[in-house]
Amino acid sequence: MPKQNATSRHGFLPTFQHFATQAIHAGQEPEQWTSRAVVPPISLSTTFKQGAPGRHAGFEYSRSGNPTRNCLEQATAALDGAKYSLAFSSGLAATMTITHLLKAGDHIICMDDVYGGTNRYFRKVASEFGLKISFVDCSKTKLLEAAITPETKLVWLETPTNPSLKVTDIEACAHIVHKHGDIILVVDNTFMSAYFQRPLALGADICMYSATKYMNGHSDVVMGLVSLNSEHLHKRLRFLQNCKCELFPQRCTHESAVRLLSRLVVAGLPSHPQHELVKRQCTGCPGMITFYIKGALQQAEAFLQNLKLFALAESLGGYESLAELPAVMTHASVPENDRASLGISDTLIRLSVGLEDESDLLEDLDQALKAAHP
Repeated sequence: MPKQNATSRHGFLPTFQHFATQAIHAGQEPEQWTSRAVVPPISLSTTFKQGAPGRHAGFEYSRSGNPTRNCLEQATAALDGAKYSLAFSSGLAATMTITHLLKAGDHIICMDDVYGGTNRYFRKVASEFGLKISFVDCSKTKLLEAAITPETKLVWLETPTNPSLKVTDIEACAHIVHKHGDIILVVDNTFMSAYFQRPLALGADICMYSATKYMNGHSDVVMGLVSLNSEHLHKRLRFLQNCKCELFPQRCTHESAVRLLSRLVVAGLPSHPQHELVKRQCTGCPGMITFYIKGALQQAEAFLQNLKLFALAESLGGYESLAELPAVMTHASVPENDRASLGISDTLIRLSVGLEDESDLLEDLDQALKAAHP
């Protein structure tokens, strides 16, 4: 476990030491530029002059590496307590690239409740290339252990889950997975961010993000990030990154603006069924809330349409507050029977709480609830 501050908040793990300093300075040292620019410049060049054929100064073609992207990747590695980090054009591009570490016939165990795009990719795309997919409630570690076969090569966790906020014990899962030697444990850390949870320190092999969310925090960049410590996996992923998923340097400049100051949380409350686990492996909780509204689809739609501060929109983790109906928005691609078993009904509302005044947000929720139930 990386060094953490001595003080703890509400029984959670102490905050990670030097987080703000690393977010501002790691990979962004002015001495790397001849201009000594304090803010890393955006390198727009697609190609770089070589001193002799095949002899370059660290960069040859922008897809293969870019000074601006390097800054972002170094900063992310520092925040995750990792040796390496890689940036991709989206969270799903990162997911796809990790999956390409496998071959036809390999078996993937995926948490049953995950982001709808992850579910859709594994179910409708990866499976078409000969990969076998099992969706398992890994928060019950016995089910994870029972699902592992000789063909299992990757276990995909998401904790807390999207949208039901189930929490999985990363360390316990890592212990089970690594008994089998060659299985890669991936944790989608999008909901928590590196500020609240560091999966690599808990035994995960790969930590990934849709950095569009909390890691960017401004809802103005689509981006994926992957952090890891294994040199072998890093070389394989770097090769695949060069083959597949470049990231424009303009989008790399937003990373240091991390926004994580939300007041309303659910997994952070003692009433959450896995509250003790959250306190054991996290320094705090993000501003994600899911709840069931009384009534049916009509009441859910009325509530969402009457919100004034919460924008009715997909995504999460920005400074602005958002609300959505997963069953018909982010998780519409999940088969209806699976949505029912996961509790993703027409009355399940998901909120991403932003940085507006708490009293204004509570007032907005109150008036929308009254409008849905006049």
